[in-house]
Amino acid sequence: GNDALTVLTGIGNLAGSAIQHAQLFEELQAAHKRYRDLFNNSTDAILITSLQGEIIEANYQTTLFTHIPSAQLRGKHIGEIHRLDTEVVGPNLEYIGPNETLTYESDLTTGENPIPVEVKVHPILFEGSQALQWTMRDITTRKELDQLRDDLISMVYHDLRSPLANVLSSLDVLESIQSFDEDPTIKTLFEIAVRSTRRIERLTNSLLDFNRLEAGQPVTNTSPTDPKELIESAVLEVQPIASNKDQKIIVRVQEGLPPAEIDESMIQRVLINLMENAVKYTPPQSHITVGAALAGDKLSFWVEDTGPGIPPEKRATIFDKYTRLHEKGGPKGIGLGLAYCRLAVEGHGGRIWVEEASSGGARFVFTLPVAAIEQEETDQTTAHEA
Repeated sequence: GNDALTVLTGIGNLAGSAIQHAQLFEELQAAHKRYRDLFNNSTDAILITSLQGEIIEANYQTTLFTHIPSAQLRGKHIGEIHRLDTEVVGPNLEYIGPNETLTYESDLTTGENPIPVEVKVHPILFEGSQALQWTMRDITTRKELDQLRDDLISMVYHDLRSPLANVLSSLDVLESIQSFDEDPTIKTLFEIAVRSTRRIERLTNSLLDFNRLEAGQPVTNTSPTDPKELIESAVLEVQPIASNKDQKIIVRVQEGLPPAEIDESMIQRVLINLMENAVKYTPPQSHITVGAALAGDKLSFWVEDTGPGIPPEKRATIFDKYTRLHEKGGPKGIGLGLAYCRLAVEGHGGRIWVEEASSGGARFVFTLPVAAIEQEETDQTTAHEA
């Protein structure tokens, strides 16, 4: 009796296991089908390759992109259909690590005209073996829009230069031959005209510098510049718009700072840009802090506001071209201000980043080199003390 019971219990357990396995198999089959449907119906080109880059599988969209039938794609190397960015993925794809997705922009090169694509690649398990999944998204429209914006900005810059120079020189002449002290209203209006014209001049100069720096031209017009004077001159430019919002600009500069080796006009515009952003996003009757201090062998500058701050997920991208700080409901702009700041600071061999301020607002920090003569004196003093 006990033996029969044991046998029946065993059969029951086996049956239970078989049913469970069947259910798991069905679920696995359903998951495979869902993946296959997503794979084939995706609007992006998706390819599976070996770890060495040999194409094993490609979806329908890939055949449309490349004009190569799926069967002919198999066996080709991934580098035959698009330009591999070996700096990102490595010459032999060795930089693609586990649980990591690498991204770069490239061109599909199989058709008559190259198609610009954003490429994402990450390791997967495919039919029991380690493989790589490549996703390629057509970014033609985005590239065309970027080019359109570049052309528009270039046109605005070139068309503004000549009339702006005329306005500036006319204002200078007017100021030299006419005194406005007797009529406060006319004096105020004149000052607004001068400030506004200077602002347009800064914008056009920044656009020119932007194009030069983006083309890889070095910053050559540098000279030793006092950090405190640099900050104070930038604050003077921004003070009127801060006063309009009843905001206070607090200056905190470490005493006895060495001069910075910089293009003064370029870095002044970086500070003004950051302060103007702070004014935009800081509530009325609040304060903005701008300062400088020595940080190792570099000078550190910062602009801190009491606004809404920058979410951590956006801090890496806000310095990208055409990226705006707060796209919905916030102040409008073309999204070049912070991109210019990064190009200008990096052009000087410095670094710029954003972090959370103690107030919960944003704190923009950038570093700049110390002037060479001062650097030598600092090194000699350090050596003498040692």
